[in-house]
Amino acid sequence: MNQIFYCRIAFFLFIVSSNICAVDHAEAGVVGVNYGMLGDNLPTPNNVISLLKSKNITRVRLFAPNPDVLNALQGSGIELILGTLNQDIPILGTDPSFAQNWINTNIVPYAKNVNFRCIGVGNEVIPSDLAVHVLSAMENLNAALKAAELAIPISTTVSTAVLGTSFPPSRGEFLEAVVEIMRSIIEFLAANKSPLLVNVYPYFAYIYNQENIPLDYVLFTANRVVVRDGKYEYKNLFDAMTDAMYSALEKVNGDDVEIVISESGWPSAQNGDIATIANAKTYNNNLIAHVIGTYGTPKRAGKNIETYLFAIFNEDLKPAGTEQNFGLYYPNMTEVYCVNFSP
Repeated sequence: MNQIFYCRIAFFLFIVSSNICAVDHAEAGVVGVNYGMLGDNLPTPNNVISLLKSKNITRVRLFAPNPDVLNALQGSGIELILGTLNQDIPILGTDPSFAQNWINTNIVPYAKNVNFRCIGVGNEVIPSDLAVHVLSAMENLNAALKAAELAIPISTTVSTAVLGTSFPPSRGEFLEAVVEIMRSIIEFLAANKSPLLVNVYPYFAYIYNQENIPLDYVLFTANRVVVRDGKYEYKNLFDAMTDAMYSALEKVNGDDVEIVISESGWPSAQNGDIATIANAKTYNNNLIAHVIGTYGTPKRAGKNIETYLFAIFNEDLKPAGTEQNFGLYYPNMTEVYCVNFSP
């Protein structure tokens, strides 16, 4: 997550709030979870994977290779988005042999028994000094996969920080400083039929501009159209932010590139009456209900939106404050609040 840049969507101004307690079924695998590991009290990977299987959660995102997690995933049927460490991006992009070794170490030994959904090069490094290396890292990893005769999509994860304009959604476009980098990445994704991974956090948009953004618009509880954008009507900020990214894609010939929401969530503590268990429960339950339905977004109506909640656990080694409180579960694997994966 990159909190600093979410103020860019500060001018963004739902479906019924859910109070149903936890159930054990994820709908069609469209909803997954992020498996963060920045905690010194987290359960073993075997126990974590058993927890996910008990909830029929069939998709997970891991930020970097971890042999214990990869071993626990073998034979589980759970699809995995696997990330690379941000600090590895320059060498992945400049040294094809390093990329080949990365694939041979982290993918090849597990490929028969782990269902790799996608490999994501880095997390939110655009814009930054690492951005210029992302495409070449993607290309080198893709070449290494082909050499290993594996067909796994390669992508990268961005936040809405890549947008220079985001309101109204139809005017969404990439920052001038990164537009050519993003154009080349989008060309790669389109040519390889890979999705773009996007972290979408209405929470950060709201905390940076509460005077202009209604809370019900953020929590999916608005029963009215809040934003009109030509023929498109928006009742929730999540759709508006996602469509702003689709508009940016269209402006760089990325009409056919799909967006996967690689992170979205709401903290349950450490920010007054905003980051509360009640609000986190409302946001995540309504988000799940929205993305597994055939609502889509106004620009991409009538389809599920593959989405990964952030995150499985509260992580005590993250920066103090809300960052430690995005989990659906405490480290002892009890629920922070009830999550209905099959509304």
